[in-house]
Amino acid sequence: MKQIAPILILLLVAGCGGRGALKPAPGQALPVKPYGAQATPTPDQLMTPSAQARPERTDELLKSSEERDSDEFDLPPR
Repeated sequence: MKQIAPILILLLVAGCGGRGALKPAPGQALPVKPYGAQATPTPDQLMTPSAQARPERTDELLKSSEERDSDEFDLPPR
């Protein structure tokens, strides 16, 4: 138990990191402006996934579900 306590404390301390504003590393710049863009995107804009990366579901399965008709070709194996 005495050996597990320090490991558990280290894991708890490692999990509580600061959440500050995103900044480029010292000596580094933000990525170049994308071709055709009016301005260079901010770090928050770069971290936000696009609609293409995370599409929303367009169909509701529970509302559009219907009972299936019987299948004449669903035969047991021989």
